[in-house]
Amino acid sequence: MRGKCDLFVFNQPHLLPNPFLTKSTNRHSILRLQLQHQLKFSKPILFKSKFATVSAISTSSAMVKAIRVHEIGGPEVLKWEDIEIGEPKDGEIKVRNKAIGLNFIDIYFRTGVYKAAAVPFTPGMEAVGVVIAVGSGLTGRQVGDVVAYAGNPMGAYAEEQILPADKVVPVPSSVDPIVAASVMLKGMTAQYLLRHSFKVERGHTILVHAAAGGVGSLLCQWANALGATVIGTVSTKEKAAQAEEDGCHHVIVSKQENFVERVAEITSGQGVEVVYDSVGKDTFEGSLSCLKTRGYMVSFGQASGAPDPIPLSALASKSLFLTRPSLMHYTAKRDELLETAGEVFANIATGVLRVRVNHKYPLSQAAQAHSDLENRKTTGSVVLIPDGVDM
Repeated sequence: MRGKCDLFVFNQPHLLPNPFLTKSTNRHSILRLQLQHQLKFSKPILFKSKFATVSAISTSSAMVKAIRVHEIGGPEVLKWEDIEIGEPKDGEIKVRNKAIGLNFIDIYFRTGVYKAAAVPFTPGMEAVGVVIAVGSGLTGRQVGDVVAYAGNPMGAYAEEQILPADKVVPVPSSVDPIVAASVMLKGMTAQYLLRHSFKVERGHTILVHAAAGGVGSLLCQWANALGATVIGTVSTKEKAAQAEEDGCHHVIVSKQENFVERVAEITSGQGVEVVYDSVGKDTFEGSLSCLKTRGYMVSFGQASGAPDPIPLSALASKSLFLTRPSLMHYTAKRDELLETAGEVFANIATGVLRVRVNHKYPLSQAAQAHSDLENRKTTGSVVLIPDGVDM
């Protein structure tokens, strides 16, 4: 430091200058703290010291790479561009992403099934990264923390991003960041579907569509551990083998068999307590037919398109329940988010959930990853890795 300056290099956001000391004393105290902690963090934060206010700013203002969507369309609209994301404000953190989860909801936004708040936008709703800057006045988060998030705000397809601190959860050191990034959204989805939308218990028989997919795989494993009989549908014999490994007691290859007839045969005409349907248009009416009296139809996706409208009488015939849930409504409160994520991580630690990260793509090749997911060339989880991060 040379000359008069009130900007101090500082590596711990919770250790702030004492306003009751002289500026000279503060300067020397802060420099000493920097030397003590310079090995602990790879990227310092600048604090501007004023007697009235203290605010946190990052030293980095460089551009970062991100995927941007300027128009609705196919995978080709995913563009690899430079962006500037700014600095964290009150209640925010800046995260350098290590791994980014790919989910079908990303395709929904890219194709316009779901409408983004503005165009252009950066897709992506799930990532794990390292905190590199912390907004002023924030406690409980610090530089170096490994954190994960899933849901809003959208924008995970980037090397770095700004996140609300109350939307992230700490990642246990026992869970690999790539695994955590691949399972946050899918795992929390499986948790609320099985424990809240309909509470699966021992003795229940359930039907899971797309049983070899990212969410489907976790649903089958978790439901099996809960003591349910699991029926799963898949598109190929290869995927059938994975579904069996994941705990499906009965696997139906939908391209070769009529799943409604097979479910009736497996259940001796009784039907199932609940159907978890992420396929949509192609399976919706058949799924209703598979339910027993007072059964639950849980429609949580529409990979084949939006289901056709149905009359209320379609539910009245067996007093059926129909729900179209969203993860964000089940994790809106901080305690709900922590409980949901905590249960997912605990089930990974105990072996209840075996997370298959079967596909890893460089973030710059997000278009190819989208194409493969849309064309059902993937199984298990798919992650995007920022360029320069080991795959």
